[in-house]
Amino acid sequence: EEQCFSEQHSSLINKAYQTLLNPLSRGLYLLELKGVEPARETDSDADSAFLMEIMEINEELAEPKDEDSLQEIETLIKVKREELTEEVTAAFERDDLQEAKKLLTKLKYFANLEDKLKKKKMPS
Repeated sequence: EEQCFSEQHSSLINKAYQTLLNPLSRGLYLLELKGVEPARETDSDADSAFLMEIMEINEELAEPKDEDSLQEIETLIKVKREELTEEVTAAFERDDLQEAKKLLTKLKYFANLEDKLKKKKMPS
């Protein structure tokens, strides 16, 4: 009985750790705790300049690139994710949940770009 109990809790602890490890999932979880629904794909709060930036990066990823170009894109994505993570942290510290929600939506776009980049870098 204790072993079964331990296995169940071990699974929950691993899930909690994975949630807290990633800034995006951690932020979404904090919004959920505060009763704020995360932004949906259909919400159109994102500004056009931001969406253009995302489209440009997507276009760069779509074209065949050499390793240096991919490294540049990877660095850009990393820097943007770090900046957004800092801004999300500041929004939560100010208890500005709507701003945190907007920033987490932007962070989600960069997480998707990072996933695309990883797929692009994987040898086929």
